[in-house]
Amino acid sequence: MIKNKIIYFGLIALLTVACKDSKASKDAVETDKKPNIVLILADDMGFSDLGNYGSDIDTPNLDRLAAEGTRLRRFYNNTICAPSRASLLTGQYPHKAGIGFFNEDFGLPGYEGFLNTESLTLAEVFRNGGYSTYMTGKWHVGNEKPHWPLQRGFDEFFGFLDGGASYFDTKPLLKGPPSTAYLYEGNEVYNIDKKDFYLTDELTERAFEFIKSTPEEKPFFLYMAYNAPHWPLHAKPADIAKYKGKYDAGWDELRKLRFENIKKLGLANEDWNLFKDKLLPSWDSLAAEEKKQWTLKMEVYAAMVDNLDQNIGKLLDYLESTQQLDNTVIVFLSDNGAENMDVGKMPFTVKRKEGPVGTAGSMEAYTKNWAQVSNSPLRSYKSSPYEGGTATPFIIRYPNLKESGKILKGGNHVVDIMPTLLNIAQIDYPKTYNGIQTNALPGESFLPLLQGENWNREQPICFEWFGDRAVWLGDLKAVSLYPGNTWELYDLATDRTESKNIAASQPETIAKVDAIYNEWANTNGVIAWSEEMGKKTQFRKSPH
Repeated sequence: MIKNKIIYFGLIALLTVACKDSKASKDAVETDKKPNIVLILADDMGFSDLGNYGSDIDTPNLDRLAAEGTRLRRFYNNTICAPSRASLLTGQYPHKAGIGFFNEDFGLPGYEGFLNTESLTLAEVFRNGGYSTYMTGKWHVGNEKPHWPLQRGFDEFFGFLDGGASYFDTKPLLKGPPSTAYLYEGNEVYNIDKKDFYLTDELTERAFEFIKSTPEEKPFFLYMAYNAPHWPLHAKPADIAKYKGKYDAGWDELRKLRFENIKKLGLANEDWNLFKDKLLPSWDSLAAEEKKQWTLKMEVYAAMVDNLDQNIGKLLDYLESTQQLDNTVIVFLSDNGAENMDVGKMPFTVKRKEGPVGTAGSMEAYTKNWAQVSNSPLRSYKSSPYEGGTATPFIIRYPNLKESGKILKGGNHVVDIMPTLLNIAQIDYPKTYNGIQTNALPGESFLPLLQGENWNREQPICFEWFGDRAVWLGDLKAVSLYPGNTWELYDLATDRTESKNIAASQPETIAKVDAIYNEWANTNGVIAWSEEMGKKTQFRKSPH
């Protein structure tokens, strides 16, 4: 099996081996093998939902991953499911990859609703580089068969194609026609025949099966796109029981508690202002029965995160027992901030009321009332360009890390993950693939940062979704909300909760931001949002 002393380029400084004869030199070459890559994506999980990011939820396995790896204080996604996944999978900004809005076809370049062939997936690039490629979980970047995982570079796939799935059955959650909220095994619909089926568990078990099938001489790339803790609120009774009574104090106190934990961990500054959504009721204003109903929702949500952590523990144990952990790169992040909407009551969802919150018949969500805790201390939620929508916890563990448990500043974006992983695995990104000229990667490898170098991202980060815009220039961040389209400006070094708009005092910066954004939009096929475009979708974004 794979030994602990693995020599590969890009992760560690080359070991100087004093070879006295050719046999010693040959043995050194034979131990050289590229690392396995495991990319884990949580769904709708907030910035502070992990113990190592300040949470009250029990996450010992992700805490272990952080202790043995590296965390970044600032890492960004695209604020919502499909665009974030498009960037993660292709290393492109979402519009460039074809997912400028969602997995819906607007009939416009950049808004086709599936990954275009010019934007290669991680699976295509890693398979081209000699890897076995596997995926479990949520796809959400192309509903038609030519755009499914097996057609985009994955050797094996078990999961679902739409934005959500039940944790206990294969009944559709979304209204058709057609709804693809079913499970698939490869390209075929999968029918559940297990009495104790729970989706998060099954996704992990399938991942193990895929890994076991890997030829001994090949490394593997595994993309684990978990559904948890995305709506609907479904959890196993034993997991829910662990959190009984834990949230009785309510969201106002728990937001403050998490903020204090985050400051103790060194992930927040003492002088930040804790974000408070003034549109939400105070906990003390609720009647006793309302508190009981809301408390159960958070207990179920916490149970879903807890179960996700248990499954990551199974993964770590499996890799360790098979002597693969020390040659495996593991990355963990979320696709956006915590969910702000009551999804089960939206027009495009099926209305099921067949059981209490937590069971298969429930379609409940925990909404922004509890999402303000999950995102504490940051401003706003999923689908927003503010930090609460776009910031994610980020953990990476890789072999022979010189100094574990560190928290680095970061300031990176999901488009940076592909160049970083390719840098680690020493794989070149193809300029052409199947006779097609590929889109060049806009991201930057942050491997030097992880290796302790004084490294900062050179290029700004840009964002657009549903007409909302953002630009990050180092510590400065500009935000513009549709339809007002007026730039706000925040200094994230001193005000990451975006409470003090300094745009009026920096007109030159605003002019620079506007020019950067316009150039980026032109390069990536971003079209100015309009009411007409909004009519093309059933999705409705709630207020920030």
